[in-house]
Amino acid sequence: MKIAMLAPIAWSTPPSHYGPWESVVSLLTEGLVAHGIDVTLFATGNSRTRARLSHVCARGYAEDPRVDAKVCECLHIAALFEQADQFDLIHNHFDFLPLTYIGMTDTPVVTTIHGFSSPRIVPVYEKYNDRTYYVAISQADAHPALNYIATIHHGIDLTRFTFRPEHGTYLLFFGRIHPDKGAKECIAVARQAGMPLVMAGIIQDRQYFETQVRPLLDGIQTVYAGSVGPLKRDELLGNAYALLHPINFAEPFGLSVIEAMACGTPVIALPKGSMPEVIDHGVTGFLAPDLDAMAAAVAQIRTLDRADCRRHVEARFSVDRMVRDYLRVYRKILGRTHRVHHRPTQQQETPAWIQ
Repeated sequence: MKIAMLAPIAWSTPPSHYGPWESVVSLLTEGLVAHGIDVTLFATGNSRTRARLSHVCARGYAEDPRVDAKVCECLHIAALFEQADQFDLIHNHFDFLPLTYIGMTDTPVVTTIHGFSSPRIVPVYEKYNDRTYYVAISQADAHPALNYIATIHHGIDLTRFTFRPEHGTYLLFFGRIHPDKGAKECIAVARQAGMPLVMAGIIQDRQYFETQVRPLLDGIQTVYAGSVGPLKRDELLGNAYALLHPINFAEPFGLSVIEAMACGTPVIALPKGSMPEVIDHGVTGFLAPDLDAMAAAVAQIRTLDRADCRRHVEARFSVDRMVRDYLRVYRKILGRTHRVHHRPTQQQETPAWIQ
């Protein structure tokens, strides 16, 4: 089985700090390689992988201001599709644009839809609805107008998250500093609960940060730690009393939520988007209807067993489970299309992994 894995190129794969889509692509790619799958990763040149790496752009456009995002994106996607017939299957993690290239090849394309940035992009997915395969990352994010071959929740590498059995001393906000993520609301919840708050994440909306968040930072009770890398992430998540997640949109998944629980840290969230699929209410955290209820739930955190949070992630959100789920999807697609028969180097017999 030869897989072409198309990663986004805002950041390297895996990213050095922020880049959730690139993180998922990296975990899946390395997991497939560990299962003996022949994978070519199309990503930035500074990406790190045990798969074959193919690149057009040396660095991600969010990492290097000299990179023209649109030019790099077009060349990046074209580089894959110009050699698409060398692969049995293309796995697209690049959003909707690569779908417009699928007429160039008979190689089947499966697209993991990592969320919809706007309703305006849905018509592209609808146009190719019957010509490709879609995977949803949560039931909540599955669009009713589209046909999906599967829903596959993200998984994480549990070895990168240290379980800490003791309750921490601060509340934590971990995510993009953006109105969608509820950074300002997080500060309000922490103040109402009477606990210190640490905030970490990239500043995605500078005006919002400067006008709505920075004036509330005092460096003592409310601290902004910046955008942190893997080691600091593990420390912040594991030593927190609880992760606050007062999102203002229907979040497609929420990697920080399962990362916190992997460290044993419960999550208090508004029940929007995928949160009811990810959080086991009353076991790994609380789904609160509003900010007042979130603040009240802080007092209940000590009733939860942090070991249950870790077990929850081990059972449902491991990278191995994610890889196995995608392998089932690949086999299902290739069993339908027998695309492998059209590659010149392949024999006509149906391979055992399809059966």
